[in-house]
Amino acid sequence: MIEKAFLKLGARVRIEGTEKISSPVTIDIQRDRRGEFFLLKHASNIVPDLTVLNVQPRDRHLLLMSRVGDEKQKFLCGHDERHWFVAAIPESAPVSNVAQAKTALKPTQVLEREQRSAIRRKHIDRRRNGAFIRQGEWFFVPEPELGVPELLIIKDEPLVRSRMGKPHLAEECYRTGGERVYVSRLAPEGLSEAAYRKRLQEDPGAGRLPWRSMRRNPRVYVRGRITHPDHATVALTVWHRVYMNTETQAKANAAVVFLD
Repeated sequence: MIEKAFLKLGARVRIEGTEKISSPVTIDIQRDRRGEFFLLKHASNIVPDLTVLNVQPRDRHLLLMSRVGDEKQKFLCGHDERHWFVAAIPESAPVSNVAQAKTALKPTQVLEREQRSAIRRKHIDRRRNGAFIRQGEWFFVPEPELGVPELLIIKDEPLVRSRMGKPHLAEECYRTGGERVYVSRLAPEGLSEAAYRKRLQEDPGAGRLPWRSMRRNPRVYVRGRITHPDHATVALTVWHRVYMNTETQAKANAAVVFLD
């Protein structure tokens, strides 16, 4: 039944048991000679109860639920522009269909802007409407009145989710607030100033690595071209506030943080 549901989208799914897994169920996108497919892995000593709650073949999306004991996880699986994707839905969101899952992935600020802008229902799920422009997991909400001093504009700045794939590159970026952290391969989640200094004292070799000063959970604004190899380029003529979707609120993405 799971395979048939994915086939309605024109997608393939493979289900495997494994001993090396940090969650009862994980879903990833893999590629073989036939192209991309969904790879669903579960702990070999557990048989999860998998249910497709809703399928939208024309939209090429479905909502999948995994239940292991009392623990439930819901995933929105679908196709976005050029590739298949999977997004974990926050457990706090009572969703039962694809439309509700899409709404659950929108941050509160985006939903509020939609209401203020009176977006028509048929335009709500578009990648571009009067409230926002979306590129992958990022929402860009216009702030046309924002003025940014030229000296504070950062050129060609990446928008990244820690350890989560390829960055989106912003032609112009302005960030303010947030916590300064230091990032390297030893600390992909970032270390606070105090933790960074302590690490250098305890491990002299760490000082020879390239560290990058970043901001955790800042207010971020972008303008100009936003590029990504898996998505169509968007051009922002005015400053837009950047928001990430709500995947990070799901247990499946509990380790992910917003770094810029």
